[in-house]
Amino acid sequence: MNNGRQMINRVAGVVFAMVLAWPYVAWAHERAGESGGFLVGLLHPLSGLDHMAAMVAVGLWGAQLGPPAIWALPVTFPIVMAFGGALGIRGVPIPGVEMGIALSALALGIAILWEIRPPIAVAAALVGLFAIFHGHAHGGELPPGADRMLYSLGFVIATGSLHACGISIGLFHRWSWGRMLLRACGGSVALLGVYFMVSGLV
Repeated sequence: MNNGRQMINRVAGVVFAMVLAWPYVAWAHERAGESGGFLVGLLHPLSGLDHMAAMVAVGLWGAQLGPPAIWALPVTFPIVMAFGGALGIRGVPIPGVEMGIALSALALGIAILWEIRPPIAVAAALVGLFAIFHGHAHGGELPPGADRMLYSLGFVIATGSLHACGISIGLFHRWSWGRMLLRACGGSVALLGVYFMVSGLV
């Protein structure tokens, strides 16, 4: 129990430190330009609401499902996303990337809203599928002159931090009001997913 609380405190500490460091990171991004691969990659997932919504939702759903999903889903997503990023960097085409990203927000939001509890393998496979689309989008937008490895490391770390934010919110699930909060968050993410899908079709 104490180990679990220590882990939660550490995750919250990392997230808090990132919030405090945000002005510095933003300044450093401007100074580094397109050649500063790590900072560019670190900020890239934060530049689009579609990416942020889905990545936070992964943490929310994992926390809602509980162990082992609480760590399995946030670990699966960045690993598979890195693979998708490599495909994007190499220019390997994947059809419907933007629609896949929008669908990820919609599906994850619905899963949280309705508290869908599939087997862990199914949940991980679904999250992994969506991670390919997100990774491909990140990799395909590698700025000219940026270091590929550092850029990839940056967006993987940013993704993990967004998952940690979702997990932190999801820990309130143990209380009845917290379950309602999570379902409301899921509904919001699902609505964003609908908006992203409609925007991509018009």
